[in-house]
Amino acid sequence: MTTNEITRALHGLKLPGMASCWNSLEETHQLDRLTLREGMQMMVQYERDTRRNNRVQRLIKNASFRLKASIEELETDTARGIATSSVSDLCTGSYITNGMTVIITGPAGTGKSYFACALGDRACREGTKVLYFTMNMLIENLKLVHLEGRETNFFRKISSHDLLVIDDWGMVKLEGQTQHDFEQIIDDRYNRKATILASQLPIADWYSVFQSELIAEACLDRIVHKALKYQLSGESLRKKY
Repeated sequence: MTTNEITRALHGLKLPGMASCWNSLEETHQLDRLTLREGMQMMVQYERDTRRNNRVQRLIKNASFRLKASIEELETDTARGIATSSVSDLCTGSYITNGMTVIITGPAGTGKSYFACALGDRACREGTKVLYFTMNMLIENLKLVHLEGRETNFFRKISSHDLLVIDDWGMVKLEGQTQHDFEQIIDDRYNRKATILASQLPIADWYSVFQSELIAEACLDRIVHKALKYQLSGESLRKKY
């Protein structure tokens, strides 16, 4: 078989990583220098890496982050409220395994959204299913699925993701059915699946987000209990960049 025929055959067998590795070995004239065992080891490893990278890119795409962010580019500064040691702890993913909540608060421009998206990006790169919403997006989705009678599937979709990121939390008041929907989302995730909430509002003001005090009490008891809290401060990063 020619090189092109082998490449086509590998693609036909859904082994694009091995096909790419084969072409690379051919182009660099290494095929005759490697034993069969060495060549197979390289091709299998390349296929594994390719599949993992493709999965990570799918997870990032499906998460629908508003910002392209990464932990590596996150500005860590104890004075800003993001200590390097704390970020390192988050990167272990234990908060996801333990179904915990991460709360990020602070004034506009202090990097809350970037921090939340960077954590989500890291989770995707570790193979975790992540879903991102701004609060406005979540409310609009909830209204739409009720109109179309798809609310059960929507709640199931959210609960199937190991990490839910809600940005701009508290910017819109929760009223009527929406606050009941939010309560169900939080209840489904409590102690099972991780949630990140980023908000300009201090936690003490979160009760005002709900129309019903009873629902507020039920939701916030679950959200704040055992939550990891980060209060960001300092000048707006938007001025810097």
